Amino acid sequence: MKKVLLVVFCSLLAACGFQLRGQAALPFDTLYISSPAGHPIGTDLRRLIKSGTTTRIVDNPKDAEATLEIISVMNDRQIMSVSGGGRVREFDLRYRVSFRLVDAKGVELIPVDEVILHRILPFTDAQVVAKEGEEAMLVREMQGDAASQIVRRLGSVKVAGG
Repeated sequence: MKKVLLVVFCSLLAACGFQLRGQAALPFDTLYISSPAGHPIGTDLRRLIKSGTTTRIVDNPKDAEATLEIISVMNDRQIMSVSGGGRVREFDLRYRVSFRLVDAKGVELIPVDEVILHRILPFTDAQVVAKEGEEAMLVREMQGDAASQIVRRLGSVKVAGG
């Protein structure tokens, strides 16, 4: 019975067009990443590109066919709702990354663009420490999602002659 269900499940997945992501095909062989000093999004981008593409990350922009410039990274939170007693019940966490991609000649392949992500954080006064940990986890998750979106956008670039 389990084998039959597995076959049916696999058939349904195949019928809906599901497939694993696999490697992204970036239109350049070498890439330099310029990010704010020590910011973890640069680390996430390097890891994703090294593990999911054939593109090599270089340490010198002069050796790169393209440069990914992370212009700014901001995360903040806004109060989304309050109780009748004026206590915060939910926060809207926001994560925004501005970036651009230029080739070795300085031509913009991706003009300044942004990835903006939101997550809702329910909040209770009784669990302040736990909610701080949850907020940090959500911010880290948004950072990883932003890096993935940037890599997918890099994969959609059309390079002259390519």
